[in-house]
Amino acid sequence: MEFGLIGEKLGHSFSREIHKSLRGYDYELRELRPDEVREFLAKREFRGINVTIPYKETVIPYLDEIDEAAREIGAVNTVVNRDGKLFGYNTDYTGMRDLILREGIDPAGKKVLVLGSGGTSKTAMTVAGSLGAETVLRVSRTKRDNCITYEEAREIHADAQIIINATPVGMYPNGDGCPIDFEAFPKLTGVVDAIYNPLRTKLVLAAQARGIKAAGGLYMLVGQAAAAAEHFTGEKGDPADTERVYKELLLQKENLILTGMPGVGKTTIGKILAKRLGRDFVDCDDVITEKAGCDIPTIFATRGEKAFRDLETEVIRELSATGGKVIAPGGGAVLREENVASLRANGRIIFLDRPLSSITATEGRPLSANREALEARYRERYPIYCTACDAHVETDGTVGETADAVLKAFAD
Repeated sequence: MEFGLIGEKLGHSFSREIHKSLRGYDYELRELRPDEVREFLAKREFRGINVTIPYKETVIPYLDEIDEAAREIGAVNTVVNRDGKLFGYNTDYTGMRDLILREGIDPAGKKVLVLGSGGTSKTAMTVAGSLGAETVLRVSRTKRDNCITYEEAREIHADAQIIINATPVGMYPNGDGCPIDFEAFPKLTGVVDAIYNPLRTKLVLAAQARGIKAAGGLYMLVGQAAAAAEHFTGEKGDPADTERVYKELLLQKENLILTGMPGVGKTTIGKILAKRLGRDFVDCDDVITEKAGCDIPTIFATRGEKAFRDLETEVIRELSATGGKVIAPGGGAVLREENVASLRANGRIIFLDRPLSSITATEGRPLSANREALEARYRERYPIYCTACDAHVETDGTVGETADAVLKAFAD
């Protein structure tokens, strides 16, 4: 191995493509069991490696020299082999600091709660302190290592203004988790989550829904990789490359979600966009039909609307867990907030807005089978489509023009 990443489980990692895009070198992912770490480091058969969960502290005793910042944090995520000697650094510090500054979250003079007790939490504490936080407290499930408990955080520190999540709670494939109850912290002005998969955890989405500045860890991941690449190669990087790679990666990993009334062309436009982007197109109604073993009118007739909506929610949750697709949910999917949250975890929602006069009622759609029902659904759903979308595209042009407009909105 020349350059790469070691960790226990790396199936979710984006690091290979980030380093390839930043500097062009090959980058290997190497999963190691705890009993394999010592031998791997002893062999020193690499030029530079990144280190992720759970080995950021494990590697320290095997290093010859440790950077002062990494020593202060007590965690190493970058190791460079120089003539047989191993040097340890912490570029997570740079990545997290850059993320916080980029999002306009200002810890100066504020109380910050850092969730977690591992290496990333130590990095977050150091970053918050360096940015002028008045108080920085680490929160853990158990009272240890100078940590307070979650109960103490709720009861004594409900006035916290910034929360940084350095736990794996909410990480793929367990994306339903959220480490805190927002009702317990009414003074929050900023939330940072080190998790980057999904792109937006439940923690981030809940904060944004309350008008709180919040961001996931994708930019941190790219920023730390850029800093690590400088150590690997000995060459200074261009800050513009960090922004470029972040935007490219975000666009690549996000799902393109098309919402709108039945009959607005979600399937037609979606297939065109999928072909242009080289992605899979998924129609949620098709997946529901396959799972149910019958068509949607039959589901409504034999099981009722609630059964259909429950199945729809299950399908959306499954499809939204991973990115890189074009997805067309059914027209009523946005009626459930949990569906919108699932779609937004890894996606950007584009509302295809076609005038009611141009939409035709269809017998195969149980809730809009005639003109009267269609108009009722339109009045009910239109405001929800508007508030649930990230971009609004009017479909009054040709199919090609609409596809072009959607792509522009998706990339902005």
